[in-house]
Amino acid sequence: MKYFITGGCGFIGTNLALSLGKKNYKKILILDNLSKITANKNLSILKKENISFKKIDIGKSKQKIEKLIKQHKPKVIFHLAGQVAMSTSLKKPDFDFQGNVLATINLLESIRKFSKKTILIFSSTNKVYGDLKNFNYIEKKTRFIIKNNFKGFSENNYLDFKSPYACSKGSADQYVLDYARVFNLNTIVFRHSSVYGGRQFFTYDQGWVGWFCAQAIKHKLIKKTKFSISGNGKQVRDLVHIEDITRLYRLSFKNFKKLKGNAYNIGGGLKNSLSIIELINFLEKKLNIKLNYHKINNRLYDQKIFISDNKKIYKDLKWKPNIDYKKGLDQMLKWIKSSKIYKNV
Repeated sequence: MKYFITGGCGFIGTNLALSLGKKNYKKILILDNLSKITANKNLSILKKENISFKKIDIGKSKQKIEKLIKQHKPKVIFHLAGQVAMSTSLKKPDFDFQGNVLATINLLESIRKFSKKTILIFSSTNKVYGDLKNFNYIEKKTRFIIKNNFKGFSENNYLDFKSPYACSKGSADQYVLDYARVFNLNTIVFRHSSVYGGRQFFTYDQGWVGWFCAQAIKHKLIKKTKFSISGNGKQVRDLVHIEDITRLYRLSFKNFKKLKGNAYNIGGGLKNSLSIIELINFLEKKLNIKLNYHKINNRLYDQKIFISDNKKIYKDLKWKPNIDYKKGLDQMLKWIKSSKIYKNV
C-alpha cells in the first residue's frame, strides 16, 4: 500500500481518502479502531469504493503496526488518529495519552526501524498554544479582538500545554518534530484551527460549527430547540473547509522536501473568522429563524481568539484557503439536511 491513513474512518480521514481519487483507491489502507460509533458510517462509504481497511488500535498494538509498516513500507502516512475531545481528556487522561502520545510513538518507532523513507504528516491542534492569555483582548459587541492590526497567530508563539488533551497532542506534536531532527525522519506537523464540512459527525464536545448548524436545522425542520453556549459567545475561531484541508494534505506530500521537519498553523485566516454569536446570527438570517440559547461557564482553558496566520505555509507551499465561510457553511447545511444528522443532536 502506498498510503496509510490512521483514523481513516474519521472526518478528515474519510474525506482525504476519497479526495485521492479512484485511481489511487487500491493503494490506500485505512487504519482505525472504530471506537467512535459514527466511524462505521464512514467505513461503509469507503468499502463501497473498495478501499482497504484494517481495524487496529495503534496505541495498543505496537507489534501489529510494526508488521504493517515493515510489510508495505508506505510512501506516506497521514496520521489523523487520536482522541480529540477536551472533555474526554479530563475524564480519562490515561486513555487520552494512549490515543495521542503512545500511538504516535508507536508509528514513529515503526518508521524508524523499518521504513525510514516514509513521510509522516501529523494532524495537531491550535491547543498546543494554551489559552493565549498573555495577549490583550478587547470585548466588542459580537467578538473579542486584539488591537494593532492583528491578523493571526504564527508558529512563533510559545507552546503552553494546558489540559490533558493539549498535553497529549502537544507531546505527540513535539515527538514528530524531534524524530525529524534526531533520526532524520520525514515528518511534518499541521496545527489545525476549526475544520468543518461534509461527513463530520460532530458532538456537543467536538465539531462546534457542525453542531450549531445542526441545532439550527433541527429548530427549522422539527421543533424549536434550546441549547447552551459556553462563555459569552464572543470567542473567535477561523474556519477552514475540509476541501481546503484535503488539498493541503495532497499538496504536502508531493512537495515534501520544502516542508520536512516543520510545524505549520493551518486555518481559514482572519477573513474566515467567526465568533459563536456571529455564527448564530448567520444561521438565523440564512434559515429565517430565531434561535433560543442560554449561556453557561467558559470551557476550561478556552482561547478567546484563535485565528491562524497562514504566512508560513503559503511561503513554503503556496497553500491558502479557497472556500470562504459563507460558501462552506451553505455546503455544510445542505449535507446536514441530506444526511438527516440533525435528528440526533
